[in-house]
Amino acid sequence: AVAVLVGLLMSVVLARLAPARRRLEEIAVAGSGSVVIPEVRLTDRQEGVAARLARVVPRSPKDASRLARRLARAGYHGVGARAVYTLSELLAPVLFGGLVLLAWGFSGRALFFAVLAAIVGYMIPGLVLQRLISIRQKQIRNGLADAVDLLIVCVEAGTSLDQAVVKASQELRLSYPALAEELQYLNTEVRAGKPRLEAFRNFAERTKVDDVRALVAMMVQTDRFGTSIAQALRTFADAMRVKRRQNAEERAGKLG
Repeated sequence: AVAVLVGLLMSVVLARLAPARRRLEEIAVAGSGSVVIPEVRLTDRQEGVAARLARVVPRSPKDASRLARRLARAGYHGVGARAVYTLSELLAPVLFGGLVLLAWGFSGRALFFAVLAAIVGYMIPGLVLQRLISIRQKQIRNGLADAVDLLIVCVEAGTSLDQAVVKASQELRLSYPALAEELQYLNTEVRAGKPRLEAFRNFAERTKVDDVRALVAMMVQTDRFGTSIAQALRTFADAMRVKRRQNAEERAGKLG
């Protein structure tokens, strides 16, 4: 009974997230057959709790910009994410150190371990953020080959590269949500007026993934020399799959 109930629940959830159903809902809302682009903000807007937290835990513009780039690599955007991270850096040392003092009292040895616990508490938010960045980069790296294949199909079918990026972001939203979100940001920057190559460079800068950097370098060379974008993407996709297969064989060879 539990298995049947869970299966029915997951069937309903996956049906609502299916690309075909989502596309029909977007067409119904738009009232036409045009593609609906999800709203993606390129600037921060301080509202409600996020604005109050940002005022409570201020940062210098340089530190705030550096932290915003790190949070963007983990998939968190906006002022609220920066304020929560800064607040966690302030509260975690107090929490960890206070727990040690409550457990062992205020002796000299307890104070020493409380300081160590406070240092560990200060480092934990950064370690958690770095772990989230690594997970997101792995998701983007794993889905990039499929995204390039979708771009090839769309470009060879006669669509423009910008429309191909939109289509790829829509189709990858369920299987690779992190990559789909980054492609949406890329498309939003192009629609906002940025040159396409600059938007691709920002894509590589946000993700810090080597394969994305290689893709952007290939796009720059293709645009500079005027070669076929579809053929260049096909060659890049083949090289990526060979690289992934070699990495898998290397990891398998290291197992006992």
